[in-house]
Amino acid sequence: MRFLKRHGYAILFSTILLGANTYSLLKVFVLPSAISTVTATTSSSTSSVSSTASSSTGQVTQSDTSYQDDNISVTITTGQTSDTTYYVADITLSSADYLKTALAQNTFGTNITETTSNIASENNAIFAINGDYYGANETGYVIKNGVIYRSTSRQSDYDDLAVYSDGHFETFNESDTTTQELLDSGVVNTFAFGPTLVENGKIAVSESEEVGQAMTDNPRTAIGIIETDDGSLHYIVIVSDGRTSESSGLTLYEMAELMTSYGVTTAYNLDGGGSSTMYFNGQVVNKPTTNGNRISERAGKNYWISWNTRLLPQPASGPGSSWRPS
Repeated sequence: MRFLKRHGYAILFSTILLGANTYSLLKVFVLPSAISTVTATTSSSTSSVSSTASSSTGQVTQSDTSYQDDNISVTITTGQTSDTTYYVADITLSSADYLKTALAQNTFGTNITETTSNIASENNAIFAINGDYYGANETGYVIKNGVIYRSTSRQSDYDDLAVYSDGHFETFNESDTTTQELLDSGVVNTFAFGPTLVENGKIAVSESEEVGQAMTDNPRTAIGIIETDDGSLHYIVIVSDGRTSESSGLTLYEMAELMTSYGVTTAYNLDGGGSSTMYFNGQVVNKPTTNGNRISERAGKNYWISWNTRLLPQPASGPGSSWRPS
């Protein structure tokens, strides 16, 4: 009793401080907090990839590893390094209108998550990969489908990726510009992860470079663009397995090497580890895992998607705006 009287205030203060710290950590990393919603409307049939595509984009030819219509071509191949399996999506689009992002649960906020396959299915996508991890942070530019969701810059050694309305890629540092300037210049989507893997056709990372405290070998997701002469848009997406006895994973440098082997001019590293997921024609292509003990998708924050119908954003100036198929 004497101990409690003597140290009661200290115990009470410590308890309050511990509770506040615990809540802060939960708020940052666990507790979902919705800020605004995006109303997405897809075509009535989401069970068949070809049914809506054939009615909106011409004749469809597809197999387990390929899809082609008048505007979209996707071919999936599997590669092998000495100890890692990786998957390559070779994508050609006639227009950047077929390249979109989607938010988990159609909601912008913190710790709002959903698996890649679910969000792709909900949006009737032919192809989808995981994106960045904006929802685990309170800073960092967020522009999705032409809408500014967050304008507070992040402090990072890595550049962001900007996707422009004509489909081309550029990387930029948030300290050098504003979200409004990006939007005014034609940027419709940004990704805040990194680093840039390939710039002007040259590898832009060192052999020892790594993201934060991550392991050297990891499941990876990266996107790249190839310059074309015919006005089409040509992208390379690579997702690698990792953290298993069958596949250890790739280093950033190894991923950059793979990207340059396909002739990309710009390539960017997206969220990896257990988030790395490639989805195609209703199936998860790779073997996503967080710890190697169980093969399963990890819910993420947002995704990069090519659609089988032409989706155009409605005119908007802020969060909560909706878009729908034309």
